[in-house]
Amino acid sequence: MAESNVKKLATTLIDAVTDKDPLVQEQLCNSLCYLGESKAEETLDACDEYLRQHEKLAYPYRVIILKAMEAIVKNNIDELDRCTAKIVIILASNEMTKSKELILDWQQAASNVLVAVGKRFINKVMEEVLTKFQPGILPHYFVMQTFANLSITNVFGMVPFLNSILTTMLPMLTLARQDQMKSVFCYALQHFSDSILEYLANLDQAPDPTVRKDTFSTEIFSAYDVLFNHWLQSREAKLRLAVVEALGPMSHLLPSEKLEEQLPRLIPGIIALYKKHAETFYVSKSLGQILEASVNMGSRTLEVQVDMLLAALHPQICAPVDSLNPLVIKNHNEVLRCFTILACSFPDRLLAFLLPKLENSNERIRVGTLHIMRQVINSASAQMEIKKPFILSSMKFPLLDSNNRVKRAVVQVISAMAHHGYLEQPGGEMMIEYILRQCALPPEPVPKKQFPETEDFLASDSVRTISINTLYLISTTVDRMNDVLWPYLLEFLIPVQFTNALTPLCKSLMHLAMKRQEEGENSFLIQYDSNVNLPSPFALTTRLLIVSSHPYLGEGRGAASLRLLNVLHLNIHPLLGQRWKKTIPPLVNYLEEHNEEILSQKEWEEKLLMFLRDTLMVVSDNTWICQLSLEMCKQLNCYNGTPLEKNFLYKCIGTTLGATSNKEIVRKHLQELLETARYQEEAEREGLACGFGICAISHLDDTLIKLEDFVKSDVFRKSVGIFNIFKDRSDTEVDKVKSTLILCYGQVAMHAPQELVLARIESDILRNVFQYFNTKVLGIKVETKDLTLKLCLIRSICMISQAICKSVQSSPFVFSQKAELVAQMMEFIRAEPMDFLKTAIRKRAMITCTYLSTLEPPLEETDRAELIHSCLHSVLALPSDVGITSSCQQTLYFDTMTALMDLLTSLLLRNLTPQGLQNMFEHLTPWIKSPKGHERERALGLSAYLLRYFLEHLNVIAIVPFHNLGLLVGIFSPRCADSLPSLRHDALDCVYSLLYIQLFYEGFAQDYQDEVAEKLLSLKDSLSDPDVTVLFHTCYSIAQIIGKRLPPDQFISLLLTAFEGLKDPDMNCARAATVIINCLLKERGAVLLEKVPEILGLIHSKLCEVKDEHVAKAIQQSVYLLASQHRAAVVASLLASPLPFDSHTCSLWRALATEPALTSQVLELLLDKMNKDVPFTENKSFLLSSSYDRVATVIPLAATCALYEIMSAPESGAAVLGLYPELFVTLLLRVSCTVGVQLPRNLQAKERKGASPRLAPRNLEPCSF
Repeated sequence: MAESNVKKLATTLIDAVTDKDPLVQEQLCNSLCYLGESKAEETLDACDEYLRQHEKLAYPYRVIILKAMEAIVKNNIDELDRCTAKIVIILASNEMTKSKELILDWQQAASNVLVAVGKRFINKVMEEVLTKFQPGILPHYFVMQTFANLSITNVFGMVPFLNSILTTMLPMLTLARQDQMKSVFCYALQHFSDSILEYLANLDQAPDPTVRKDTFSTEIFSAYDVLFNHWLQSREAKLRLAVVEALGPMSHLLPSEKLEEQLPRLIPGIIALYKKHAETFYVSKSLGQILEASVNMGSRTLEVQVDMLLAALHPQICAPVDSLNPLVIKNHNEVLRCFTILACSFPDRLLAFLLPKLENSNERIRVGTLHIMRQVINSASAQMEIKKPFILSSMKFPLLDSNNRVKRAVVQVISAMAHHGYLEQPGGEMMIEYILRQCALPPEPVPKKQFPETEDFLASDSVRTISINTLYLISTTVDRMNDVLWPYLLEFLIPVQFTNALTPLCKSLMHLAMKRQEEGENSFLIQYDSNVNLPSPFALTTRLLIVSSHPYLGEGRGAASLRLLNVLHLNIHPLLGQRWKKTIPPLVNYLEEHNEEILSQKEWEEKLLMFLRDTLMVVSDNTWICQLSLEMCKQLNCYNGTPLEKNFLYKCIGTTLGATSNKEIVRKHLQELLETARYQEEAEREGLACGFGICAISHLDDTLIKLEDFVKSDVFRKSVGIFNIFKDRSDTEVDKVKSTLILCYGQVAMHAPQELVLARIESDILRNVFQYFNTKVLGIKVETKDLTLKLCLIRSICMISQAICKSVQSSPFVFSQKAELVAQMMEFIRAEPMDFLKTAIRKRAMITCTYLSTLEPPLEETDRAELIHSCLHSVLALPSDVGITSSCQQTLYFDTMTALMDLLTSLLLRNLTPQGLQNMFEHLTPWIKSPKGHERERALGLSAYLLRYFLEHLNVIAIVPFHNLGLLVGIFSPRCADSLPSLRHDALDCVYSLLYIQLFYEGFAQDYQDEVAEKLLSLKDSLSDPDVTVLFHTCYSIAQIIGKRLPPDQFISLLLTAFEGLKDPDMNCARAATVIINCLLKERGAVLLEKVPEILGLIHSKLCEVKDEHVAKAIQQSVYLLASQHRAAVVASLLASPLPFDSHTCSLWRALATEPALTSQVLELLLDKMNKDVPFTENKSFLLSSSYDRVATVIPLAATCALYEIMSAPESGAAVLGLYPELFVTLLLRVSCTVGVQLPRNLQAKERKGASPRLAPRNLEPCSF
C-alpha cells in the first residue's frame, strides 16, 4: 500500500473518532492500532498532523488519538526511527502542557505517550520535557509525573538526570501551595528513590557503575525535611499518604547519621498515622521500608522503639481481613514483613511479646499471634533455631482451642514448623496428631451464602481441608519429615476417631512407604519390637480391608486403603507381594470405573471376600490365619457406630475362620460372636448370620453344634426364660436373638456344601428354626407379632429352599415339609393389612413360595389354587396409592409385584400347557374385569408378562390343539378399548402373544413371524387416540386379525366369551365386545349354522341384562348380521320364541328390517309359514261335548306377530311395498281363518296373568293386527 494511501486511511479513521458511540470509538482506536502494527511511522505522522491541524478538536477525542499513538509506540518501539520519535515527543509534550489547568484524561494520555517513547529515546524526551522544567518556576503537574514514571520505566536512562532534577526541584518544594502539586512532588520523590535504589542494586549492569548513594543523600534529606516536618502535618489525608509513600524509599537514601537522628521522631510519626487512616497499607509499607533501612545501617536507636512498634503492629494483624479488599490483604502482608525485620534483629524481645498472647482469651488476638508466629518461623529460621523447644511448648494452649479460625491458624503454624525442623524436636508428635485430628473432623455441609466466606465465618470443613493439604504437603515435599512420619503415622490407622482422616492418611503413608522402598528393604521393614505402639500386620490388614467395603465414603477411602495395603505387603507377610500386585490393581480399577450411584455393594463385597480368601490361600499358615481371625474379633467393637462395616467384618471373620483348620479356634470365636453380638442392630444380625454361613462352607458340623449349644447355654436361657424375661431382656430383644439364630440357620443351609446339606435340612436346620419361631408359654403355642422374627423366618426358609434347589440337581430329594411351609407363608401373606403396603413380608413370602414350588413333591391342586388366589388378592387388591410416600416404598411395591410375577411364572412352568394357562387365568379373570382401574391395570400387566413368559418357554414337541385360545382371546380383546388408555397396550400384547402361542401349537418355528399377527403391533398408536371413533375402528381391525388366525373350533368359544363381555362394568369394553362380535359374525358367521339357536338365545339373555343403549343396538345388529348368512335358521329360532313376544324379542324382529333385501327375504319366509301351516285345529271343548273348538296353531300365530313387528319398523317400507299383494292376500286369508278361533290354553293363561289395569296386554287376536 502506498504511503499516501496509509495516511489517507489513517486520516479517515481519525476523522471518525468524533462519533458519539463509545463502541465505535473503541473500534476506531483498535483499527488505528492495527494499522500502526504494519505502518507505524505513517500512522503516527497522520495522528500528529491531524492533531496539529485540528487545534479546536475537543479533548475527549484527542485522548482517543493519543491512546492509539501510545499503543503504536509501545508495540513498535524497537522499529521507531528518531525522526518520528522526535515528532511524537514534541506533539505529546505540547498536548500535555497546552492547558495550565488539570485535565487528567487528556494530559495523562499525553504523558503516557512520552513515557512510552522514553523507554528507548530517553535523552530526546528529557531534552524536550526539561525545557518545561525551569528553576524557580513551579512546573506543570504532569511534567513531574512524567519524570516519575520515566524513572520507573527506564531506570538506567533516567537516574543520570535525577541529580540535576533534584537540585532544580528542591527550591520548588517551598513554593508549592496546592495539595495537588505537593502530592505530585511526593509521587516523584517516591519513584526517584525507588529508581535510585534499583540502580544501585544493579550496578554491575548500570552504564555508570561509579554512582553511589551519597550522590543523592543531601538532596533527598533536604526533601525529607520538607515532607516530614511540614507536609506530613497536613489535614489532607491524601497528601499525608503521598508523603508516607515517599518517606519509605527515601529513608534508604538518607545519610546514616541523619536517619539515626530522625528515627526517634520518624517512627512514632509514622505509627501515629495508623489512627488517622482507615487504609493503612501505605503506612505499613513505608514503616517496613524505614525499619529495613534502620536495620541495614545498624541503628541503635531502633531497639528503644521495639516495644512501641510491637504494640502498634500487633493490632494490625489481629484486625479482620476482608478478602475482597486487596489493600487490606496487602497491609496484612506488609505488617508481617515488619515483624520479620524485627524477628531477625530482636528475636527474644519479639517472642517475649508474642508467646504470652497465645494464652489470651480473645480469638482475634490468638489468631493474629499465630499468623505472626508462622511468619517468624518461615522468615527468621536462623534466629529461631535455638528457640524451637520454647516455641513448641508454648503451643499447648492453642492446640486445645476449639475455634475454627484458631484451628486453621494452628495448622498453618504446624506446616511452617514442619518445613523448619520443629517437628523433629520432642513434642513434635503432638503437632502431627493435632493435624490428623483436624483431618478427622466430620465433613459438614456449608449453607449457601450470598457473600463469599470472610474471616469471620469459617466452617470446620475449611479447617479439615487445609489440614488434609498440610498433611499431604509435609509428607510428600518435606524430606526431613520422612523419619518423623514413618512409621509413626501407622498408629493413626486403627483408632476409630481417625476414621474420617483415613483417605489423606493412606495417601501420605503410601508416599512415605514408596520412598522407603526406594531406599531399600531394610529401611522399609517395620521393626515392631522397637515400636510397640504400632498396629500389628493383622490389625492393619483388617482395618484397611474393612474400610474398603464402603469405598466411596471419606473422599474415596476404599481405593486409598487398598493401594496402601498393596504397598505394605512386605510388612504384612513376605509371600503376598507378587500376589497382591496382581489382585489389588484390578480392585482399584473397578472402583475408578464405577461411582457411588452405580456400584453394586453386594458385588463389591464379594470381590473383597474373594480377595481375602485368595490372600489366606497364598499365606497357608494356620498360625497366621488364627492371629488374623483373633484381630478381626478384637476390632468388632470398633465398628459399633458403623453397622454396615461391622456387617462386612462378620463376613470377613467367617471367611477367615473357614480358612483355618484349627477347630478349637473356630468353636471359640463362634461362641464369642454369639455372646457379644448386638442383636438389636439389623445390619449386625445380617452380618453375624452371613459370617456363620460362610464359616459353614468348611465347618458345617462345628457351626451347627455351636448354634445348638448356644440355645442350651445360660446366656440364651436367661433371655427366653418365662421368669427372667423382664429381668434380663425385653420380649422384643428376645425375638431379635431368635431372629438372628433363625437367619443363621438359613445362611448355613445356603452356604454349606451341597453334598452335606440335604441330610441336615429337616433333622437339624428346620427343626431348630421352628423351635425358635414357635414360642410356647405353659404349653400353649403363642403366635409372634414381631416383624423381624417373621421376616427372618421367611428369609431363612427361602435360603433353605434355595439350598435344596441347588443340591437336588446332583441328587433327588423329597421335601416332606414343603406343604407345611407353603401354608405358613400363605398365613403370613393373608395376615398382612390390605389398606397399605408397609413391610416386605408379602414380597419375601412370595419369593420363598417361588423356590418351594420348584421342589418335590408338587403341591396339591387345591393348595396350588389357594396359593395363587391368596397372593393375587394380597397384591392386586391393594389401594391405588398403596401408601407410597417415598422412593423406598415405591421400590418395595415394585419388588412385591416382581415377586408375584416370579411366583406365578414358577407355578406356570410346572404345568406349561394350555390347561395350565387356563387355570392361571381363571384366577386372574375377575381382576382383569374389575371395576377398579388400578386392579385391572395390575392384572393386565401381570397377564401380559405371564403370556410372554409362556411364549418364550413354550417347547412344542407334538402338534396339539390350543383348546382355550378363544376363551382367552375373548377375555383380552375387549380390553383393548379400556377406559384407561394405559391398559390398552397390555391387552393388545396379550392378544398378540396368544396368537403366536396358537401358531407354535400348529407347528410353526419359534422364530416364525406371522405377517397377519404382526399387524397388531402397528395398531398400538391408534389405541391411544382420544377419538372413540378411531378407538373402536381399531378394535374392529383387531377383531379382523383375530378372525383370520382363529381356528374354527375356537370361534364359538370366543363368541360366547365376548358375549359375556357385554355386561363388563367398563362401558368402553362392553362396546368393544359388540364391535368384536359383529366383526367376527360378519367375517366368519357362515360356519355358525348349527349354533344359531344358541347364539340367539344368548343374544336375548344379554339384551335382558344390558342397560346401555349403544350396546343394545349393537346386539340387535348382531342378529341382522347372523340373519344375512342364516336367515331361515334365524327366522325359525325367533319363531320358536315364547308367545307373546317380549320387548327384547320384538326388538330382534325389528332388527331384521334394517336392510330391504334381507327384509324381503324374511317377509317371504314368514308368509310361507303362514300359508303352509294349518291356521287352527279343532278339539272338543270337553270330553262329553259334541261340539268342537277351534284353537290357533302356534307357528302361524308367531309368524303373524313377527310380521307385525317387522312392518312396524319404518325401515321395512320398501320391502313391504315390494311384497304388498302377497302380504295383503295372506293377511286377508289370515283374518278369515281366525274368526271364532281361540288362543292355545297356555297363551290364554298368560293373557290373564299378564293383565294390568295400567297397561293392557297386546291382543293376540289376529284381527287386532
